[in-house]
Amino acid sequence: MANPITFPLHEKFLRKNTLERITELIIFFLLLTLLIYRLRFFQAQGFIWLLAFLCESWFTFNWILIMNAKWNPLVFKTFPSRLSPRINELPPVDLFVTTADPVLEPPIITVNTVLSLLALDYPANKLACYVSDDAASPVTFYSLVEAIEFAQLWVPFCKKYNIQIRAPFQYFSTIDFEDQTDVSSEFQMDSIRLQDEYSQLCRKIEAAEQNSSSFDLTSEFSAFSKIERRNHQTIVKVVWENKDNLSNGVPHLVYVSREKRPKYPHHYKAGAMNVLTRVSGVMTNSPFMLNVDCDMFANNPEIVLHAMCLLLGSDNERVAFVQCPQHFYGRLKDDPFGNGLVVIQEYVGRGIGGIQGPFYGGTGCFHRRKVIYGLSPGETKGQGQSFSTARDEALKLKFGRSSQLVKSASQTLLDLGENLNCPSYISSSVKVATQVADCSYESNTLWGTKIGWVYGSTVEDVLTGLGIHARGWRSVYCTPDPPAFLGCAPSGGPACLTQQKRWATGLLEILVSGNSPIVATIEGNLRLRQCLGYLYINTWGLRSIPELCYTILPAYCLLTNKSFLPKVSEHAFLIPSSLIVIYNLYTVSEYLRSGLSVKAWWNNQRMMRITTVTAWLFGVMSLLLKLLGISDTVFEITRKDQGNDPTDVDLGRFTFDDSPMFVPGTTLVLLHISALVLSLIGIHSQFEFRSGLGEVICSAVVLLSFLPFLKGLFGKGSYGLPTSTICKSVALVGLFIHYCR
Repeated sequence: MANPITFPLHEKFLRKNTLERITELIIFFLLLTLLIYRLRFFQAQGFIWLLAFLCESWFTFNWILIMNAKWNPLVFKTFPSRLSPRINELPPVDLFVTTADPVLEPPIITVNTVLSLLALDYPANKLACYVSDDAASPVTFYSLVEAIEFAQLWVPFCKKYNIQIRAPFQYFSTIDFEDQTDVSSEFQMDSIRLQDEYSQLCRKIEAAEQNSSSFDLTSEFSAFSKIERRNHQTIVKVVWENKDNLSNGVPHLVYVSREKRPKYPHHYKAGAMNVLTRVSGVMTNSPFMLNVDCDMFANNPEIVLHAMCLLLGSDNERVAFVQCPQHFYGRLKDDPFGNGLVVIQEYVGRGIGGIQGPFYGGTGCFHRRKVIYGLSPGETKGQGQSFSTARDEALKLKFGRSSQLVKSASQTLLDLGENLNCPSYISSSVKVATQVADCSYESNTLWGTKIGWVYGSTVEDVLTGLGIHARGWRSVYCTPDPPAFLGCAPSGGPACLTQQKRWATGLLEILVSGNSPIVATIEGNLRLRQCLGYLYINTWGLRSIPELCYTILPAYCLLTNKSFLPKVSEHAFLIPSSLIVIYNLYTVSEYLRSGLSVKAWWNNQRMMRITTVTAWLFGVMSLLLKLLGISDTVFEITRKDQGNDPTDVDLGRFTFDDSPMFVPGTTLVLLHISALVLSLIGIHSQFEFRSGLGEVICSAVVLLSFLPFLKGLFGKGSYGLPTSTICKSVALVGLFIHYCR
C-alpha cells in the first residue's frame, strides 16, 4: 500500500477543449472575412461602411482576447484529508471581513459572515477574525458583541453535528425537521434551541438599528461618542479572545474602525485592507490571510483546508494567492439580472488559470502575507535577511514608524514560521494596533504602492493582483464542492448598473496608469498571454463605444434608406448570418454545459447589451472627467440584501431610478421604435428601399435586448422609467432623426 505521505495535496489537469478551440477559430475566421469584405467595398459605401468596419475590428480584437483567455483551461483538485499525514502543524490564518455602510450593508449580514468564519473546520487557535467597519457604527460593533455570545453556542453545535451550512440565517431557512425522520431527538432539541437564540439575536440587532441613538456611550461604547463618519479617531476593540488557546474553542474576534480625517485620503476598500493587514500584523501576524466581503459567508466549512492544499503543496513556491470564484445564494431563476458569473468563471477563469493564474477578485481570496509585504518569488531567505539587519530607519521607510510592525514584517519576510513575532495575548497589542490604524501612518511609506493593497483604482483587487503577477507570482483557482463562499448579488437595475460602472471605471483607471498590464509585461514579469487576459477585462469600458455605435447603425440605416449589411440575395450575406448562428450556438452550449438554461443564456446576453451601453459607457465618462481634472472617481457601495422573498411576484423585474445611466437605453428603445415605424409606413416610398432584411432584424433584436426599458415606458413606480429620463431620451431621438433627414 502506498505511503500516504507521498500522496500529493492537490492534482491539476488541463481540460480537453478541442471542439471549443475549433469553433473559436471558425468564428475568428468569419470575423476576418467580414473585415476583408468591408475593405473590398469600402469606397462604394462610404461613412456607414467605415463605422461598421471600425466596430467590427474592435469585436475581432476582443475575440482574440477571449480566445487567449479560454485556450488552456486548468482544473485543480484538492485533498484536505491528506494534510494531516503531510503537515505537522497547520499554519495560522487571519480572516478579514470588510463593511462600510450599516444601511446598505445591514449588520445582520456581516454577523452571519463572521459566524460562518468562526465555525470553520480549522483549529480555533489558528484563526483570528478581523472586522473592518469603515462607518464607525456603534450598531455594527454592538452586533458583533451580541454575536460572539451566540457564537459560544453556534460553533460547538456546528462541529458536534458536522453542520455543512454555517451561516445561521441560511441554515435555519433550509432545515425542516418534519421531513427528517432519522435525526436524533438531541439534535432536534439543540437545533430548536439554537434557532430561538438566533431569533433573539436578530431581534436585538434589529432593535439597535431602529434606535441607534439609544446606546449608552460609556464603558466599551465610549469610543463611539460624538463620532463623525468621515472624521473620527481609530477604534480597535478585541470583541473576543481565545485566551486559553483552545483548538476547539472560538477564534479571536477583533473590531477595527480606522481613523479618518478630511485632510487625509482613505482610499476606500484598499485603505481598509491595508489597515487590517497592519493591525493583524501586530496582533497575530499569521502567514496567510483570507479576505471576504461582509456578505460572502463561508459555505464550505473545509475551505481553509482546501486552500492549504494549494498553498502548501509540492509546487507551491510561486503561488501567491488562492482565489475562490464568487457564487451567490438566493439566486433568481434564470438569472434575470446577469449576476451569476457562472460561465465567465467556468471558462475564462479556468482558462486564465492555465496561464499565470486567475485574477484577484476582491473577496474569497487567500493571500500569503509575505507577498502582500512586497516579496518577489526570486528573493530567497538569504536575501530576505536584509530586512532584519538593515537600519531601523530604512525599514520604517517601507513599513512605517511602528517598531512592532517592522519587527513582525521582517520576520514574515524571513519565513520564520512558528517563530513569528506574536504577543501571548492580542489584547495587549491594542495600543500599537491603534497606532498603525492612524490615517497619517502611511505617509512617506510604501503602503499602497509597493506594499499591501495598491491605490489608484476603484477596483483595488484587480490592481493588487496585477502587481503580484507582475512580480512573477502565480495564482490558483480553488473550486471545491460545495462552493467555498456564497454572497448576495445586487438585484434591480440601479444596483446592478452601479456595480458595473464602478468595475468599468476602475479597470480603465488601471489601463491608462503606470500600472497597466502592458507596462507590467514590458518592465516586469507579467507573461504576454496573461497581459492579454488582463486587457480583456481592462477594456470592458472601451467596448461601450463600438457597441453603442453598432447598436445605432440599424436604426440609422432604416431612417436614411441605407444599408450596412449585405442583402439576402448576395452571397456575402452568408458571412454575418453564419457568424451570428455559430456564435450563438457556441455561447448557448457553454451555458448548457454549465448546467444553466437557454433562458439564462438569453438573460445574460440581454443584460450584457444593457450593461455595455449604460454602465460601461458611464464608466468611460467618469474616467474622462477624472483625466480632465473635473471630478474624481468615487467608490460606490451596492446595497446588500439577505435574500429574496420567494412569494414576491415582482422578483426579477427590472427597476429604475432617475440616474442618467438609464438615458442611453431608453433612447435606443425610442430610436429603434421610431425607425421601424417610419420604415414600415413607407416614408421613403419615393426612393428605392435599400435597407434590407438584415437591418430590420437587427433593429428588432435591439428592442428585444432592451425589453426591460420598453416595459419601463409603461411601468409605474420603481418599475417605470422616470418622466425626466423619457423626456431627455425623446429630445435626443428627435435631434438624431432631424440629423438623419
